Amino acid sequence: MRRIGNKSITFKLTLLFASASTMVLLVLGLLIGSLVERHFEELDMELLGGKLALLRHALEKVNSDQELEALPRQLEAALVGHPGLEVVVLKPDGQPLYPAEDAKLPNELLAEARKKTTRPMLWTDLENHRYRGITAELPTHIQGAAPAVVAVSTDLSHHEHFMRSFRTALWTAMGLAALLTGFLGWIAARQGLAPLRDISRSAARITADHLDQRLSAASIPVELAEVAETLNEMLARLEESFRRLTDFSSDIAHELRTPVSNLLTQTQVTLSKPRSLDEYRDILASNAEELERLSRIIADMLFLAKSDNNLIIPHREKVDLMAEVGSLFDFYEALAEEKEVNLTYSGKGAVYGDRLMLRRAINNLLSNAVRHTPAGGRIEVRVDDSNGSNVIVAVQNSGETIAPEHLPRLFDRFYRVHTSRQSFGEGAGLGLAITRSIAHAHGGEAWTHSEKGITTFEIRLPA
Repeated sequence: MRRIGNKSITFKLTLLFASASTMVLLVLGLLIGSLVERHFEELDMELLGGKLALLRHALEKVNSDQELEALPRQLEAALVGHPGLEVVVLKPDGQPLYPAEDAKLPNELLAEARKKTTRPMLWTDLENHRYRGITAELPTHIQGAAPAVVAVSTDLSHHEHFMRSFRTALWTAMGLAALLTGFLGWIAARQGLAPLRDISRSAARITADHLDQRLSAASIPVELAEVAETLNEMLARLEESFRRLTDFSSDIAHELRTPVSNLLTQTQVTLSKPRSLDEYRDILASNAEELERLSRIIADMLFLAKSDNNLIIPHREKVDLMAEVGSLFDFYEALAEEKEVNLTYSGKGAVYGDRLMLRRAINNLLSNAVRHTPAGGRIEVRVDDSNGSNVIVAVQNSGETIAPEHLPRLFDRFYRVHTSRQSFGEGAGLGLAITRSIAHAHGGEAWTHSEKGITTFEIRLPA
């Protein structure tokens, strides 16, 4: 169930796509607006520069005061047809020459001529009209006269009107484009995530009874192939876990059924008629053996359950592994002599760990080796610390070679290669699983290999 507040991937992709496209359009709109305004500024400067050149040419032809006074008529003819253009010419003595009345241009603009600059200047008049203008000092051919001051300006009202209309149209188009790209992004996200929905539907059809199904990677895009592969690997692990759980349930039921059945049968037979005191004692002793077997199985299962949940915390102390092997050999020598099995051990090594756990792990390997070594065979235990970082305890016994397909599962609970491998004892099939759990609890590992009639079980522990 999707939690409230979580957003779908489609929504997030659409929002991301729309935001990115809006930002691009915004930058593009600002750039276009700036370029258009710069274009108008260049047009204005081209116009003002042209009129300034016209005035320079006209003033260069003035040779006397009479010609200077006649200049306004020439300018009137030359400036016809330029609405919004305003020209001011000041005589060398500072008096206005053109137009005759007071100039409307700001004094700041006229003062720029004295600074020998031709920078454009922007200003707003009392009617809220904006202007752009330039000014310069232009010489005449009048002998000994100072240069005239000339200022040229143009009204920007028509430009600003155009820019307002242009911006309205531009941002309206940008807004519609942003909405359109958001919608197209939603469609693209929906189409792009269609394979993910197919994976979801396929996964929904997989149940505990159909764990053998797998997701087809043929029609899945490359970007999702890794997801499909990971899900298939997960399904394979689940299938294997369910199979092992089923086998485990069957095996534990079988293991518990035998002692319970023995207890029930013996109790019913005992209650069927009066017994002597010795007979009751023998039956209780037999029942005690079955109860001990049940207790061992239950204790082993509890130990493995703790191991599965990382609840085993070993007590750390220095453990001489050779000393533990030697003490176990004292126990197994009598059984080995009875079966005519040769026992040897060699090497040296010590680790920091739980002595009782490690002793139990080695004991399980020895018990397994004695149980499956035929008469006249040999068992050899080696402790090797030559690696420096690890200590290896290897229990090797002669006997039947185990097929390679069985080796990875020998440490599974209740797993047996075939029934003949339990003909020499009453093991419940948990010893090797407990050994591996103890190795894992100490940060180590356990594995086995078998070839040419020699089977070796090894425990590798950090030194």
